[in-house]
Amino acid sequence: MDEGKMDENEWGYHGEGNKSLVVAHAQRCVVLRFLKFPPSRKKTSEEIFQHLQNIVDFSKNVMKEFLGETYVHCGEVVQLPLDFVKQLCLKIQSERPESRCDKDLDTLSGYALCLPNLARLQTYHFAEHRPILCVEIKPKCGFIPLSSDVTHEVKRRVCRYCMHQHLKVATGKWKQISKYCPLDLYSGNKQRMHFALKSLLQEAQNNLKIFKNGELIYGCTDARSPVADWNELAHHLKPFFFPSNGLAGGPHCTRAVIRELVRVITRVLLSGSDKGRAGALRRGPGPRGPRVCEASPFGRSLRRQGKNSPECSGLPKGCLLYKTLQVQMLDLLDIEGLYPLYRRVERYLEEFPEERKTLQIDGPYDEAFYQKLLDLSTEDDGTVAFALTKVQQYRVAMTAKDCSIMIALSPCLQDASSDQRPVVPSSRSRFAFSVSVLDLDLKPYESIPHQYKLDGKIVNFYSKTVHAKDAAVVSTRFKESEDCTLVLHKV
Repeated sequence: MDEGKMDENEWGYHGEGNKSLVVAHAQRCVVLRFLKFPPSRKKTSEEIFQHLQNIVDFSKNVMKEFLGETYVHCGEVVQLPLDFVKQLCLKIQSERPESRCDKDLDTLSGYALCLPNLARLQTYHFAEHRPILCVEIKPKCGFIPLSSDVTHEVKRRVCRYCMHQHLKVATGKWKQISKYCPLDLYSGNKQRMHFALKSLLQEAQNNLKIFKNGELIYGCTDARSPVADWNELAHHLKPFFFPSNGLAGGPHCTRAVIRELVRVITRVLLSGSDKGRAGALRRGPGPRGPRVCEASPFGRSLRRQGKNSPECSGLPKGCLLYKTLQVQMLDLLDIEGLYPLYRRVERYLEEFPEERKTLQIDGPYDEAFYQKLLDLSTEDDGTVAFALTKVQQYRVAMTAKDCSIMIALSPCLQDASSDQRPVVPSSRSRFAFSVSVLDLDLKPYESIPHQYKLDGKIVNFYSKTVHAKDAAVVSTRFKESEDCTLVLHKV
């Protein structure tokens, strides 16, 4: 990319999160990622450069080691003409969601992160002329904590995502509670995975987006977004999954297309080719947490059928979901056990503030930083070193809990024998595919107190509303049967 010859008209708005905004090039398979800040917060150009470089280093030296180089794209920091950045900012402003406009694009430093466009197949530099379908999934945390530090019993039975749903709906973040449960997706059981993906398609929230040739065709940004329309989605997807047009329109067509999409995504998620070093996170044969979340509709239907747990499938060790889950499980103590250790580090820094750099809290995120993450001991020896290791592991785990998986699919050409990319079949067609991970910025050290308070808020709200309501229903059932008489007959 020639930074000296930049034309804002060649770039278009792609999307944004809480801390950054992304624009995509019209022809080349690249995106630029800019940082965002509140209007009152100013950072120097040097600070912004270091922030972006830390993102690159963390991706390269930590996440690529855990997840594998096939899945992680680190990018590079580039410096752009300030006039280009300002004109680009004006061009895309009208396309930004109103809920995201509380922060401004950094137009003063000229620094941005240049990355491959993950909505495209990750093999060619230029956009291909064949159609591309891309599914972005934010799977969230896939396990229930087992730590002895957990004081709220409900946390041992209901996953964080399902509990948080109730608080989000109550505060108006979303209109209705999603049936999606991360434990279903991470189960490796195809039936549960199909259920999880259909639930995401029914209530996408910010956990699922679908792009066609780089353009967003399905997904929502907030509670004001229109209700998901499966018929419209099926209209977009039908040429991919039923290219010969042997399928009529109507509800049957919609169901058939959605079913094919779900099956193909499941096959891709269970595939794996890249080694990675998530296997370095060796855990002993200790007890596993519950495999089914009590709040999952799938789990509830099993209990109604008299089954305590589904068939045990498990994720293949080479697949990305398995590796992501291993990194998530670096959260060894839960936030309840982690927070006192964070306070220990804080007290040390209050006494020795000059040690912050030595402790690598703000980087550098190098091989030495990575190696310390492999210490999975949980016996506290009372030292700052132990506390710091657990804090850093927690930050990495939280990063994995909030990452997104991008699956790009493209119909195979008739003569695809020379195509070296992996292929996934559907009923009527075959797709070349690539899988990538994004949103891999290390979670800030300073966010730990917020996470501790949020955890308490989520659990308390769930316990007072949902859990209490369930207990009342059970209690009523017992009262209704108090006056029954048991009659014994001799046989």
